[in-house]
Amino acid sequence: MNIPLSKPDILESDIEAVVAVLRTSQLSLGPELTGFENDMAGYIGVSHAIGLSSGTAGLALALEALGIGEGDEVILPTFTFIAAANAVLHRRAIPVFADVDPVTLNLTADTISRVITSRTRAILVVHTFGYPADIFPILELARGRGLRVVEDACEAIGTDCGGRKAGSFGDLGVFSFYPNKPITTGEGGIVVTADAALAHAIRALRNQGRTESDGWLEHSLLGANHRLSEMNCALGRSQLKRIHSILSRREAIARRYCQLLRPYPAVTPPPVTAPDGRISWFAFVVRIAGRDRVASALTKAGIGCRAYFPPIHLQPLYSAFRGAPHSLPVTEDVAFRTLALPFFTAMRDDEIEHVCRVLGDALDQGTRPDNT
Repeated sequence: MNIPLSKPDILESDIEAVVAVLRTSQLSLGPELTGFENDMAGYIGVSHAIGLSSGTAGLALALEALGIGEGDEVILPTFTFIAAANAVLHRRAIPVFADVDPVTLNLTADTISRVITSRTRAILVVHTFGYPADIFPILELARGRGLRVVEDACEAIGTDCGGRKAGSFGDLGVFSFYPNKPITTGEGGIVVTADAALAHAIRALRNQGRTESDGWLEHSLLGANHRLSEMNCALGRSQLKRIHSILSRREAIARRYCQLLRPYPAVTPPPVTAPDGRISWFAFVVRIAGRDRVASALTKAGIGCRAYFPPIHLQPLYSAFRGAPHSLPVTEDVAFRTLALPFFTAMRDDEIEHVCRVLGDALDQGTRPDNT
């Protein structure tokens, strides 16, 4: 039984939505983009949404719109996808890595406060794997220090924090719709905000710097092409219509995994509930003793898995930032034990059972005398 790590959930209705766009004469900056932006703004509960070519573009333009520049420090976790740190470097700013909570794997107000300096300008808060960050103390800390907050909600569409959606708290929130996300546009992302001026700036920056008051070939800002096509938007709108059922199914898969993994004390599953919130299950990432051996056994059995995440500060590109005057003990402990198991909306119960059975066999093999 070959089981991929992830795969998009594409229905015939999604295909029909994309084909319908191809039958029109407008494939960019048209009604599907406007519709998708309005749908997302309504779902998240904000005034503005700006569709972009990727979540990575969203992070970069968010920092640019906030005026983050050379020499400014931006605090973020190192236990996350490298796009977050790259967005900081693209602004010629300085990424300052803070440690994470050992259970949620998110930044906290306490870990952030340890690395704030006089040069800190912004905090990039990641809702890791869709688990809601403890956002309210972080916002209080940021307001007290005059810092801007960007929510990296690329893995957290539908995540709930105290009755509000992740992405709606910071100055800007960023989402990704890569094919491994709960809903996809193929490639694409979106930035949401309640700030009209920030929304205005990002709309211009995504389209070669052309503001809403500029003529067709007039460009007031230094922008680039970060547009999201009409086909991408049509797919996103179709998928967003069933977001509730998608999230419910993914939660059921996560709970089934946790149930089946309970007999294995060497495996620490992720928490299945969040205080005063709801997890949006992007991935199912366990912590496991003997991770590499187990990953090898899964791979040999045709089961997709991946070490998630290698710490950014230990990657070659970021070697210059390893000498920071603070340590990251939780990150460095957790990162070398985490393993993402197959996880996607259409995953069947027998596939979940097969993954857990192979994983359990690998653990049993590792405890036998001839393997010690």
